[in-house]
Amino acid sequence: MSTTHPQAAVATHRNARSQARKAALGSFIGAVVDWYDFLLYGIVAALVFNAEFFPNVGPAMGTLAAFATFGVGFLFRPLGGFVFGHYGDRLGRKRMLVLTVMMMGLSTAAIGLLPAFSTIGWLAPVLLVTLRAIQGFAVGGEWGGAALMAVESAPAKKKAFYSSGVQVGYGVGLVLSTGLVALISRSMDNAAFLSWGWRLPFLFSVVLVLIALWIRSSMEESQEFVEKVGQHGERRVRLPIVEALLRHPKAFLLIIALRLAELFTMYIVTAFALSYSTSNLHMPREFFLTIGFVVGALSCVTIPCFAWLADRFGRRRIYMIGALVGVFSAVPFFLALEARSTVWIVVFAVLLANIAHDMVVSVQQPMFTDLFGTEYRYSGAGVGYQVASVVGGGFTPFIAVALVSFAGGSWHPVAAYLALGCLISVLVAARMKTGRKID
Repeated sequence: MSTTHPQAAVATHRNARSQARKAALGSFIGAVVDWYDFLLYGIVAALVFNAEFFPNVGPAMGTLAAFATFGVGFLFRPLGGFVFGHYGDRLGRKRMLVLTVMMMGLSTAAIGLLPAFSTIGWLAPVLLVTLRAIQGFAVGGEWGGAALMAVESAPAKKKAFYSSGVQVGYGVGLVLSTGLVALISRSMDNAAFLSWGWRLPFLFSVVLVLIALWIRSSMEESQEFVEKVGQHGERRVRLPIVEALLRHPKAFLLIIALRLAELFTMYIVTAFALSYSTSNLHMPREFFLTIGFVVGALSCVTIPCFAWLADRFGRRRIYMIGALVGVFSAVPFFLALEARSTVWIVVFAVLLANIAHDMVVSVQQPMFTDLFGTEYRYSGAGVGYQVASVVGGGFTPFIAVALVSFAGGSWHPVAAYLALGCLISVLVAARMKTGRKID
């Protein structure tokens, strides 16, 4: 008896650690696939889609139409969070994660095979919009399931670190998508790239999907879900999203407020600043494209490092430091832009994107999922996260451009907008109820 119990305990501990690592790896690789596919669309839309799918409306309108289809993906993300969250809370996290990665990868590969406007006419852009909607629907269900699988399987004192791969996947996806497009475009002439070369990165998604499915097939269902919800559904709520809204209505507003610092810093640095610097300051486009690549690469290191610190010193403390860096870096970033100082632009871009942004996102998975009960957590955290993406992310570049226009080309209102968003996140985090889970 005395030897059996310690051996059983050791075996159980090893099995739990193995399951936690598999869940973390599965969440990470799925995030890589989804963000690679989602971001690849935006890159190629700027280069090719106006001519391939909207040639009869003029170059300018074709570009606007191509970016409009990019926005469709954001609109379908909350719907994906709702549907996958509902079934994820009822049937389990693993099944939904396998389905989201398959749906995302296959729709991306289908874009790579889609005939151009010259071949099938207006059916081409219709199919393109449909496939983009499927992409948004799939990525909308991915974050909630991936975050939950990692958080619920992680050791109690390492939840931020084990779940940080969900956010690191964004950086890897950004590096892969931009790097592969750049490599292919440089390896052939422009005519070949516009004709068929752009399709290769989309078809490459199949390889990533196969790897993700292989890894995710070895994952076990979240033990917390099995224990608290039950394999036979004895504790499954009828409509998880309704239950989440009724029991924790403030949680959805908290998620939106807490994501402002993340969304404002990243989208203003990587999207708005590219447009502002080239249109208003006449700086070379390649400079900010390179910054985007560097930011993505650095995030693969900074996010897990900040998550490790959060597990040791408190999630809210790391979160608030990051958001405060965003507040105090907003004006200096735009001063560096106005001065066209490449060194200081890089310094403050890294402060905003790799310090402020990465400190904030490194703790989001456990912070957000802890706001809801296990029975409706996928629905609550997933839908809240994706609604915040639309409210705070999808419209941020548009609002920033409008502010510059209203101010006669001045950057001051955008800097104030960025600082205010980060300040709101700081104040909301400071007023959250204290407890071991967030402190």
